[in-house]
Amino acid sequence: MKNKFFIIISAVLVLAALASCAPQAATGATNTVTRQINVSGVGEVALVPDLAYINLGVRSQSEDVGEAFNQNNEQAQKISQALTNLGVDEKDIQTSAFNIYPQQIYGPQGPIGPDDQGTTVYIVENTVYVTVRDLQNLSTLLDAVIMAGANNINGITFDVSNKVEAEKEARRLAVEDAKARASELAELAGVELGEPININVYSSGTPVPTYEGKYLGSGLASQTPISAGQLTLTVNADMSFEIK
Repeated sequence: MKNKFFIIISAVLVLAALASCAPQAATGATNTVTRQINVSGVGEVALVPDLAYINLGVRSQSEDVGEAFNQNNEQAQKISQALTNLGVDEKDIQTSAFNIYPQQIYGPQGPIGPDDQGTTVYIVENTVYVTVRDLQNLSTLLDAVIMAGANNINGITFDVSNKVEAEKEARRLAVEDAKARASELAELAGVELGEPININVYSSGTPVPTYEGKYLGSGLASQTPISAGQLTLTVNADMSFEIK
């Protein structure tokens, strides 16, 4: 009798174990995948630059470090005076680098100097970062600083002082472009477009040149030819729309 009872209990336990391994019936809402269309839109706004940034400076060298420094300091003061004479505010002239270092002079056959030991000269570099707010005088300004002794100009970049409204417009255009693309895709696919379920808008924040524009300056052949051109501010919009 005891053996029979033990066999019944064992059978019940085995059935319970098998039941626990069986697939469970759905007890609630089923998992569903939302059908959607993903698109990217682009908004671009053209801007006219009203700012220019210039890295310019003086590079001097001499076998005597004191002489190299004095020469550099004299030229740097002349450059600063030329900038202020043309209306550049002192707060728009900022020292960005000042370096003094030795350098050995070499020729085709090696070091140049007495006993082939080479000649050491000292290099002094003084670079300033200048913000130019009157682009009509940019060519004149460059001519003036070059005449004052600037022999190291590392480039000119253009910018816009106020980009708030342009960024708003570019965002609007990007979203409208994304919506138009989504509608087109829905029509091509033969489905009905639903509400937007996700949106991500982003921008580099820095307008890029379009390399088109007009000459800045009075047209005199003696002036440095500088063209500000146009800048393009670009905003991208990634959006997802539900498919009804």
